[in-house]
Amino acid sequence: MRSSQRAASLPLLWLVLSLVAGCATKPARQPAQTQTVPATVVSSGAPVAPSSSLPTPPAPPPAAPPSSADSTRPADFLQRANFNDLPGWADDDQREAWAPMLASCRALAAKPEWKAVCAAAGLVDGADAVAVRKFFEQYFVPHQLRNPDGSTQGLVTGYYEPLLRGSRKRGGVFQTALHKPPADLLTIELAGLYPELKNFRLRGRVVGNKVVPYFARSELEQQSALADTALLWVDSPIEAFFLQVQGSGRVFLADTNETVRLAYADQNGHPYRSIGRYLVDRGELTLEQASMQGIQAWAASNPRRLKELLDANPSYVFFKEEAISDPSVGPKGALGVPLTAQRSIAIDPQFTPLGAPVFLSTTRPNSSSPLRRLMLAQDTGGAIRNPIRADFFWGFGKDVGELAGKMKQPAQMWVLLPAALAVSAR
Repeated sequence: MRSSQRAASLPLLWLVLSLVAGCATKPARQPAQTQTVPATVVSSGAPVAPSSSLPTPPAPPPAAPPSSADSTRPADFLQRANFNDLPGWADDDQREAWAPMLASCRALAAKPEWKAVCAAAGLVDGADAVAVRKFFEQYFVPHQLRNPDGSTQGLVTGYYEPLLRGSRKRGGVFQTALHKPPADLLTIELAGLYPELKNFRLRGRVVGNKVVPYFARSELEQQSALADTALLWVDSPIEAFFLQVQGSGRVFLADTNETVRLAYADQNGHPYRSIGRYLVDRGELTLEQASMQGIQAWAASNPRRLKELLDANPSYVFFKEEAISDPSVGPKGALGVPLTAQRSIAIDPQFTPLGAPVFLSTTRPNSSSPLRRLMLAQDTGGAIRNPIRADFFWGFGKDVGELAGKMKQPAQMWVLLPAALAVSAR
């Protein structure tokens, strides 16, 4: 589910391209001017300077009026707010988000609108709770995310990095392959011609002189496309499927006694479909039962119908192998930096910029206990669509996997933007 770029089916994107082409000559909005200022050092043990003595963040640009060719923009889903509007902001320990904040800056610091923010972050004492909070309050403007109908409640689910058992060679219980991208899978970047589609890639294959959609999951086993593409073999087809849903994971190799990481490499271009929803729609499970654990239990009781279930999701993820130099470091997300357990989320980059801080107000899995904290938007996912939609990264291992699999909670979200990206108050 997590991926560096959103996959989209070919027919949909050809339609999108034809629509976009009609407004390709529309003048681009001018980038906001940024202010290069020396960063203020905020150190532990010293009083925090009042906000008036800190560098003045760049002023937000005036809002551009919508046009008939661009009637819906990301800013239309943002409502400028104050930090006092964030429930639990004063109770959160933002120091726990400091390491992922610095990681985001490693990816964003070269962008003009982030330059001053990240320069200042590099001089803040991350161990000083007051200094860290003052930094966020001085350099960012919170914006509440809204749905198209103006409502402010959405959904947060959970994901994690699982551990599977596998082998480098097929044999015994190890009969399910995890594959690298096949040689005939084409990936076409669209942003060069259509910046509006910067979060999309086009996947397909060549047949004659045409590019056609790549094989769906149900077709892959019947084709020769996956010949010689197996990276590893694991002992459970349902666990292999959920590894694709998670986007990355670790595999303990019984034949070599080593643990490796499989990271997202590519996807077949077909849309993600929930197999939990498939079972609910057919009366096999209730909504409450359609968690990862409930689906695993159904699969164990219905082994002959497992292929039918998995084929209900035409999306298929390909992997690449990575060595694990430090087991405490999480997998890389779409931003290209390691994810931090319980402080990184996957978002829809159409509405929330990758790398931005996001304040999340939700509840713990299957609970009404509040879960309110500052997160970093460092990943994306095929099922993570809409403004108020997030996937909460719980970390590595079976224990957090139990939490991730049960998480399906209502949520509100505020994205923190540098002043240069802030929208006008309404």
